[in-house]
Amino acid sequence: MVVKNNKNKMTIDRLAIMVANGFESVDKKFEEASRNMARVENNLLYHIGGIDRRLDDMSLNRVKYDDLDALKKRVEALEKV
Repeated sequence: MVVKNNKNKMTIDRLAIMVANGFESVDKKFEEASRNMARVENNLLYHIGGIDRRLDDMSLNRVKYDDLDALKKRVEALEKV
């Protein structure tokens, strides 16, 4: 399979080199995309972990209704006096 051109003569070897170079550039693009996806994944995991920590803190440190009702009754009793 030889393609003749007026200026350049395309050979199978040159065509093979061109195809190989094309595959190398595609491989580089996939590697870059893979690194970007890993970076995004790590960022998401970091933020999800932060949300988990805030939810845990909120559930442990919030005022419970039982405690609030007892304090509310005590304040109401003091206000009547």
